[in-house]
Amino acid sequence: MAPQVVRSWVGVTARGDAAPYLLHLRAATVPHLQALPGFVGVQILQRAIDEGFEFRIQTTWHSMASIHAFAGDDLEVAVVPPAARAVLLRFDAHVVHYEVAELS
Repeated sequence: MAPQVVRSWVGVTARGDAAPYLLHLRAATVPHLQALPGFVGVQILQRAIDEGFEFRIQTTWHSMASIHAFAGDDLEVAVVPPAARAVLLRFDAHVVHYEVAELS
């Protein structure tokens, strides 16, 4: 199996903005990602917290080079479009990348 990279990022919505944020991800972000060469998949994780919902978005890619088409020249900067910013209370300005060591 070829090496893979996971790009991980966290954003927080108010309770009432969780559904609109998920809709944005499903309708805009995921289709955009699926069209990019080197994109493997996405996990959208959520948990309730005091201020609303925390979302951890983990995208999987074939390589760091394939992430460039999505993220641009600075691979560590989070890509957060205006529609997502409108419903997020706060979000990580930077992402973390992990090499996949093992899959089962």
